[in-house]
This record gives sequence, structure tokens and C-alpha cells, in this order.
Amino acid sequence: MADTRRFRIGTRGSPLALAQTGLVALRLKAAHPALAEPGTLKTVVIKTTGDKVLDRPLADIGGKGLFSTEIDEALKAGRIDLAVHSVKDMETWLAKGIVLAAVLEREDPRDVFISAKADGLAGLPRGGVVATASLRRQAQVLHRRPDLRVQPLRGNVETRLRKLKDGAADAILLALAGLKRLDLAHEATAILAA
Repeated sequence: MADTRRFRIGTRGSPLALAQTGLVALRLKAAHPALAEPGTLKTVVIKTTGDKVLDRPLADIGGKGLFSTEIDEALKAGRIDLAVHSVKDMETWLAKGIVLAAVLEREDPRDVFISAKADGLAGLPRGGVVATASLRRQAQVLHRRPDLRVQPLRGNVETRLRKLKDGAADAILLALAGLKRLDLAHEATAILAA
């Protein structure tokens, strides 16, 4: 392990990334009590391509690695000692020198429907707009309701919730895991079947 006087954890700066990094720090402190000393663990926020390019859908700017490449580069360069990622953001094949050393216990894998206009997808009017960043979720919506319109939605969880409240869409779909880790599960109108 790195020098325990200062152990640098690289992560993105979104509230969800910071919450997940906090969970990792708690697990590290529980496993290695010396890391619980004040000032031993330091969070290093690293801006990634996915954080910088907000005006285009993720698939249009490169897909996987958009939220992890710069963090992995910092790890390989020795600027951080550990990287925290959401597994969904990682490349299928890890870059040379990168090791998947640990994975937090899996949070609830279901998605949620959030809307002030309907209790679920079935309640949306024909032509209603559902926004989500996930291509998988977009395909699932159109499979269930081909009469709806889907549009991409970028930003962190709080930004997406604000965009919904501001009328950018009739509903949004998000991961329940992210809402739980941010103590925002109460925002869900309905939890979708897995």
C-alpha cells in the first residue's frame, strides 16, 4: 500500500462520485485503522472528458472511458494512489498498469421513473418526452412505448432532477443506486422492474 501518511484517492467531482469515494474511504479505514488518522486520506478531484463536454450525447463523443481515462492517467503517473469509478464508466479492457483491486457491494440495480405528470411509463400521453443519458434505457422505453419520444439528458443527478422540474421532459429515468447513495430515493415516482 502507498505511504499511509497521505493516501490520495482520485475521483470525479460530481456529488455521486464524491459520495461513492466516501464509501470507499470508510471501507479503507475499517480495513486499515491507520488510514483513519486525520489527513491520511485525501480526495483528489479530476475533471474528465465526460465532465467537460456537456453539449453532446455521450455516444457521440466516444462512449466508454469518458469518465475514467483522465483519472486512470493520474493513477499511472503517480499523482493519485487509488481511483474510484462507477464500473459502468470503465472500459471493458483495463489499460496497461491499471488493476481492478476492489469493488463495493452492489447497490440496488433497478432504474426509477421520475415525473410529476404520470405514475409510470403507461401514464404518459402519446408523444410524451422521456429523458435519460443511457442508450439502454432509451431502447427499453421505446420497446415498451414506441409512441413516446426519448431524448438524451446530461448532467449529474441533481442537474437532471432540476431539468425535469424546469420542463425539459415529462419524465426522466435514473439509476436507483445513485439516488440511494445521494439520499434522494424519495424523488422516485416509481421503481421499475428489473
